[in-house]
Amino acid sequence: MAEILERSGYRVLVKVEVPAETVQSRYQAMLSEYQKRLRVPGFRPGKAPLKVVEARLGREELRAELKERLVDETYPQAVAELSLVPVAARVVEERLEEGQPFVYVAEVETYPEVRLPDWRGFTLEAQAPEATEEMVEKALEELRARYAELVPVERGAEEKDHVFVETEDGAQFPIDLEKALPHVREALLGKRAGEEVLVPVKDEEGRTVREVRVKVLEVKTLQVPELDEEFAKTVGAESLEELRARVRQSLEEEARRRHQEALKEELLDKLAQGLEAEIPPSMVREEERHLLEHLAEDLARAGVRLEDYLESLKQKGEYEKFLEDLKETALVRVKKALAKEKLAEELSPELSEEEWQAYLQALARSLGTGLEGLKAELGERGLARLRAGRLQEKALEEAVRTLTA
Repeated sequence: MAEILERSGYRVLVKVEVPAETVQSRYQAMLSEYQKRLRVPGFRPGKAPLKVVEARLGREELRAELKERLVDETYPQAVAELSLVPVAARVVEERLEEGQPFVYVAEVETYPEVRLPDWRGFTLEAQAPEATEEMVEKALEELRARYAELVPVERGAEEKDHVFVETEDGAQFPIDLEKALPHVREALLGKRAGEEVLVPVKDEEGRTVREVRVKVLEVKTLQVPELDEEFAKTVGAESLEELRARVRQSLEEEARRRHQEALKEELLDKLAQGLEAEIPPSMVREEERHLLEHLAEDLARAGVRLEDYLESLKQKGEYEKFLEDLKETALVRVKKALAKEKLAEELSPELSEEEWQAYLQALARSLGTGLEGLKAELGERGLARLRAGRLQEKALEEAVRTLTA
């Protein structure tokens, strides 16, 4: 039996009563479990009397475990019975007496009720980026650079060249002078194929510790193709004019996509700022945990442990500010998530099975896996969350169209 004792915003006090007969049967079942596993001197495995098992394990310890088991079993039933959607809970009071029902009180943080601001009156100000001729020319230059080839030159090495060398032990490798260490670059600049060079090896403080003799095998430079009709055909266009048109179209499509993303982000910011909701602290703490996990992953890629990073902040006196910023960022993210969810609830966008399958196919391709593999990895709950997220995105897109029509 469950009842609500008190409700204040997201905080609800719930009283749960477990009948005495249920308490007794669960206790006996727990003893039987231990009886099968516990080895007691003087008794064959699994044959020690329950009273002996109880005495060996300790009645108070068993009662403490029983209370935990009863809460785990009855709490989900209680919140479902009371139509609560919990995000966190803790037992604040409990009573278990011999032959009596087990009674406990849980403080439950429930999913917040959310009210959106009157978003239909919003004005979105994000400006559409322009695909200029300068951008077209830059894109064409980048395209040419991707098709550049290394070709040998009969001259001394210059700053952007690649120098192929051989060491005294026969090892051969290329050196990109543009990315080489300054002292290596200095030693090789101006050198031609066939010349021998002493390349210094320096320690962390910049002192030369030894020199390595290398022979220059070849000097190569990047040769960028001319922007002409032949190059256009190389990249799949019928003519240079068509290539320019394709590049311009691609830039314009990217500009439109970025504009739409900027509009959605602006709308989401406004929705979060005007959101009315009492947000449980546990939701913010959970989001802080996610942010720290992502930070730890980013730091790990740079070879830094999160613990070391946080310690460095403490030493610099920046740790408290970091925690404040973390909490503020987490709160904003929670508000945005609630806003998207409520907007989807309000607009009820449709997602046909054809659209859904196409979305999954595109996602699978982007992740380098197959559709069935993706479904198996996500499972039913993961797919449900993914579908809900897609519906929220569609709602956001619909709201932007409404405001920009």
